[in-house]
Amino acid sequence: MNKIKTQLMDEKAMERAITRIAHEIIERNKGVEGVVLLGVMRRGAILANRLGEAIWRIEGSKVESGVIDISLYRDDLLNPLEKPKIKGGTFPVVKGKTVVLVDDVLFTGRTVRAALDAIIDLGRPSSVQLAVLVDRGHRELPIRADYVGKNAPTSRRELVAVLVTEYDGQNQVLILEQGDAECEQ
Repeated sequence: MNKIKTQLMDEKAMERAITRIAHEIIERNKGVEGVVLLGVMRRGAILANRLGEAIWRIEGSKVESGVIDISLYRDDLLNPLEKPKIKGGTFPVVKGKTVVLVDDVLFTGRTVRAALDAIIDLGRPSSVQLAVLVDRGHRELPIRADYVGKNAPTSRRELVAVLVTEYDGQNQVLILEQGDAECEQ
């Protein structure tokens, strides 16, 4: 059983982080022309939508966005013969565009690696940038985020849970402590 260790972000802090990241994306790209937001399925897609809304409020420009399912690109399937369940996705044109890949938590970097493979299969973007709500450290691959809502150094015994109203009925980020049975895995 996981127990709540601390609340890392409440709803207001999440909103402020999204707004700040939206400003940073606009500033770095000198506007949003040619920018595509691509959210990693489930919570990354929700955060990408929220970023798009924030950019609209700031710039008055709509940013093309989509959802990417990385199920086929994962390197952690326990059984290589196991067929992952594809949940779908919506893919805007990425060829020649600046893709801002959006996810909730950056941990080992393996999800981002899988997403990069999936993006390349969609077409060759001019560049890919990474936006995450929480960077918790413990990278296994040489990947870093361009835009970070909050850096939260954690131990491996801890989990970072991003809760969004669309799935969880509330907006907050929690640090959970894993129970002893789960830590042995």
